[in-house]
Amino acid sequence: MIPAIGAVAHEAVLFAAIGFLIGGIDDLAVDWVYFSTRLRAWRRPDPQRAPLRDGGRMAVFVPAWDEAAVIDAMLRTALGRYDYADYRIYVGVYPNDPATIAAVGAVAVTDDRIRMVVNPRPGGTTKADCLNALWRALLRDEAVEGAARAIVLHDAEDVVHPDELGLMAAWLSDHQAVQIPVLPLPDRRSPLIAGHYLDEFAEAHGKVLPVREALGAALPFAGVGCAIDRVLLGQIAAARGGVPFDESSLTEDYELGLTVAAMGGRTKLVRSRDSRGALVAVRAYFPASLGAAVRQKARWMTGIALAGWDRTGWAAGGSIGEHWMRMRDRRATLAIPILAIAYLALVAWGISLGIYLAAGTVPPAPEGALRPLLAANFALLGWRIAMRMLFTARAFGPVEALLSIPRLFVANLVALLAARRAMAIYLPTLRGKPAVWDKTPHHFPGESGVA
Repeated sequence: MIPAIGAVAHEAVLFAAIGFLIGGIDDLAVDWVYFSTRLRAWRRPDPQRAPLRDGGRMAVFVPAWDEAAVIDAMLRTALGRYDYADYRIYVGVYPNDPATIAAVGAVAVTDDRIRMVVNPRPGGTTKADCLNALWRALLRDEAVEGAARAIVLHDAEDVVHPDELGLMAAWLSDHQAVQIPVLPLPDRRSPLIAGHYLDEFAEAHGKVLPVREALGAALPFAGVGCAIDRVLLGQIAAARGGVPFDESSLTEDYELGLTVAAMGGRTKLVRSRDSRGALVAVRAYFPASLGAAVRQKARWMTGIALAGWDRTGWAAGGSIGEHWMRMRDRRATLAIPILAIAYLALVAWGISLGIYLAAGTVPPAPEGALRPLLAANFALLGWRIAMRMLFTARAFGPVEALLSIPRLFVANLVALLAARRAMAIYLPTLRGKPAVWDKTPHHFPGESGVA
């Protein structure tokens, strides 16, 4: 009994250790590119651009399905904060969602910069379907008023930055798309579950996206805080039968970023600070409950890691950097099983250790290749924790940096549960079942959180 359990634990640990080593080296390579790029930038800083007061009309798209709890505050906050002369906010609602219609209507009657668009289909469809309804409304307005300069994407729970539109307009003069960072708002109700988004976005938008840009790889959009040149989006729409957003996709924002690059567009990741020294970024609360976080992560995993294999491919003829980044996007399909095996190995090892101790015998020490593998993995884990703390501290301060350590385990739990749900979502789509908008509930900060 004891040798059998010990053998199972040994083989499982060996398999997981090899997988973790590969993933750790991959992450280490990203760190090396990042710090090399930062060193070059320190020697020759990138030029900054001041936000424009008026760089052409910006059309802000906000899809809103079952968002009555937040959309009123979001729109009033945006109207009060945007420091830009010419913009209009298009809000997509559904005929079977009267509460959201009433909330949007209450703001629209007070300011003609709010345009409510009722989707002809009942909700919820996909987010892309709602965005396409907004696109058609924009085309109707353009027939009378002329073309917009760009389309900006936002969600109903977003807290916008005053300089956002002006900064986007400044960079769109020689780029076809702009992405500003996303910073989750710390949520006192959920320092661990909602908090783990702080750590992930601090690294993703503070390190990984700059690395993608440095490698010349396509920049996927975050779905919020991104602006796309009107001419290019029109070309994408023409190639897709008249609408720019793929209604069969669960991650239309991610795919749109890749499409912009495939069509020759240049996307700029803009990290700029305002007059107070604050980062120009989109801020929002993220899911605070385990169930909501699992649903959101499952949707991302389905659209990027699973469906991405056949929907967006591997960019034939692309650079090594492009292939590398797409591999990283989809590595969850391998990382999650390895993580699950590692936890099972930990359980098996614990049982084996307990049996040895109960029998009064000394458990065997790791032998052969396992010992250096474990040592290397512990070193890489220490480095990974240090990097996560560094980027979290830079974005949110030292307290959140310390909390990022236990949140690593929370993130792993969410990922494991999300992987199971993602498979349940993905497999029916292979049989032709259409994707649906599996949204999560949102809330908007009070006045203190908006400041």
